[in-house]
Formats: sequence, structure tokens, C-alpha cells
Amino acid sequence: MNILIKNVNALIGSEVKTADIYVKGEYIAGINAAPEGFVPDKTIDGSDKLAIPGLINSHTHSYMSVFRNLADDLSFDEWLFKSIMPREDIMHPEEAYWGAMLSCMEMLKTGTTCFMNMHIFPGMDSAAADKMGLKAVMTRGLVGSDRKDEGGLRRLQEHMEERDRFKDNPRIKFKLGPHAIYTCGQDYLEYLLQTAKDTDQQFHIHLSESAGEVQNCYKEHGKSPVEYLDDMGFFDVPTAAAHCVHVSEGDMDIMAKKGVSVLHNPKSNLKLANGTAPVPRMVEKGINVCIGTDSQASNNNLNMFSDMNFAALLPKGETAVPTVCAAREVLKFATVNGAKALGFSDTGEIAEGKKADIVLLDLLRPEFYPRVNLTAALVYSANGSEVDTVMVDGRILLENGHLTQFDEAEIYAKVEEAAKRLG
Repeated sequence: MNILIKNVNALIGSEVKTADIYVKGEYIAGINAAPEGFVPDKTIDGSDKLAIPGLINSHTHSYMSVFRNLADDLSFDEWLFKSIMPREDIMHPEEAYWGAMLSCMEMLKTGTTCFMNMHIFPGMDSAAADKMGLKAVMTRGLVGSDRKDEGGLRRLQEHMEERDRFKDNPRIKFKLGPHAIYTCGQDYLEYLLQTAKDTDQQFHIHLSESAGEVQNCYKEHGKSPVEYLDDMGFFDVPTAAAHCVHVSEGDMDIMAKKGVSVLHNPKSNLKLANGTAPVPRMVEKGINVCIGTDSQASNNNLNMFSDMNFAALLPKGETAVPTVCAAREVLKFATVNGAKALGFSDTGEIAEGKKADIVLLDLLRPEFYPRVNLTAALVYSANGSEVDTVMVDGRILLENGHLTQFDEAEIYAKVEEAAKRLG
């Protein structure tokens, strides 16, 4: 389908410019200059709209939307081990599917077109992302003591089978997902490391999220979690590490040297009282910093506009330096940096030749007036409710704020049913 977005304010690079955007099939075929022979099948009036690249949520757990507001105001250990994990143990795969469907709807409605996910129900989150038309990197949460652990081997096999099932789907990619160093024994991690090398896969892991995780690692291994993984050669495989709140200068030097992408989850880290990641130092060291929301059980939403706002404001308060994590930089965290970490090199920008993953926001809103600096407004003023239209690979999935392909009421009803049983 050929789509012309005419006379729109567009975030191109780090600047907002008035442009005509020509979409041909899955790609942006031209900006301000129509491709030869281009005839639009659909023309969108971009007046009073702002076009931005689809946002990239670099870390979440989409099935967990059914746990929203069920485990609030708890310590990290009580939240994870006494509230969330027991509910996961009794959750049905179909409930995980509808939870993921709700998450996909929430992401679309707030401008996210691509996400990286860690799940525990093979095929459910992937099926939801595929059905809703989003791009995703899926990782089965892997837990095990050693390479002989039956549960650990079963989970790895589930991951490999799911990866094979979606091998011909360009929108769904896969990484190996060891959950964390405190749920994976060293022998199991070394086994996953060899598996990653043998099967040409990358890693997605929770790392240095809490002070307790770091303290226990020092007690057991005499080193930090980052040092522990580096010493076993873990980072020889490209790694995307979620949280990285409690990291030292030495840890960050290792991550910079090894090309580790940091998946920054500012709101989740705050809610669980795990602290704030030293993002300005990470940026100074050249680390690829991205933004994730984590799950609705610890955020409690998947609204990237909210996390961008926190990602910009928190470092200013922590460092007393108002220039750190400026709006332009934070927008890169949520777009091009995320695309790099997830392995989608053809998205994250509005540029000719890139995939047409485009979000249109309604500018006829109080928070966008006066229209002095729309780039800054995206981080400091927008709240996500302004999202009007979303396309992925040139396919319109959200129009006038509503899904184009699915009955929203059915999704709500299924999730309510699941939450009542699990609550």
C-alpha cells in the first residue's frame, strides 16, 4: 500500500521539520520528494500532527499485564519471590496470551512499535506480538542450576523450538534469556554461553538490578555480577543487560569495552526501591543506553513517554547537572539505541530506506502549546495519550486512537477474567 503523510511535523534526526513522507509498501520511500511513479492509495493530512519513529521498549514481560496493581508497595524480594512468582506458577498459558495481547494494545496506543520481551510461556507472547503486528525480540526466561538440570534443559528446548517456529517471520526475533545470575548456576550459564556461540544467538539478561544481588555475588564469588560474567566470557556474546543499577566505574568500563547494551528501566527501578542507574556516566563511557518499561507489575504501565520523562529528569536530580540526559539524547535511547540493541537496524528513524514504523501524535493538545520546541515536548510534555496513528512496516495498526484489526473489548474482558482468578 502506498501512503502519503502530507505536510506533517516530523522528527528527522534530532530536529522537527515540516515534511511530506512517502511510504511504499513496508518502507519509507521518500521524504519531500515523491518516488518515481508514486501514486498514493491513502493520503493522511499531517497538519497539526507530529510524526516520530516508533518507540522501542527494550525490556518488558508482556504476559505480566494481568498482574498490574496486584503487588504494589513491596520490597523487591517480597514482590518477586512471594507475590509474582507464586502467581506465575498457577498461571495458564491462555491467560499469558491475553495478558500479552493487552500489553501489545497498550504499547500501540502509546506509540511503541517494537519491544524486547522475557516470558515463561512458550509461544504465547510471540503469538500475541505477531497477531497484533508489532516487532519483537522474544526470550524465554531461562532458569537452571547446571547443564544437567532437567528444568533448565526443558526451558532451553522450549526456546529453541519457539525460535524455529518463527524463523521465517522477520518481525519476530529471538535472543537467549538467562534470567539472572541468582537464578542461573555458573555451570548452567557456561552451558548457555556455549549454546549461544553454537547457534549464533545473543543474550538478554537482568543484571545488577538490586543491591542484594551485588552483595550476594561478592559473598559467593568475591566479585561484582558484571565481573563474574565477564570472567566466564559471557560478554564475548553480544549482550543486552536490563537495569544495571548497582554498577561501579570498573563495571561500566567492562560493559563499554565489551559492547554491552544497557536497558534502563527508570520507573521500575524506583518503584521497587532498587535505586537509579548511573546513566550519565554510562553515556560518557560510550555505552549504548536504551529504555525499557519492565512489566506492569513493577511500573505499572508500558508507556514509553512516561519512562522517557523519568530517564531525563532523574539524572538531573541525582547529579545536580541540568544538562545531562537532554531530550534529544533520551529520544535516541528510545529509538535508534533500542533498534541497535534489539537487532532491528532498519527501524528507529524516519529516513528514506528505513521501515515505515511511524507514529503520529495529535498536536492540538494543551501540552504542545506553545509550539516552541517539539523535540523537548516529546520528553517533557507528552504523556502518550496524544498518539493518534501507528504504522508498522507501512501497515496501519492504530487509527484515530483505536486498533484497526481487533476488538478491544474482548481483550479487556479476557484479562479481567484472568486477573480475578490470579488475584
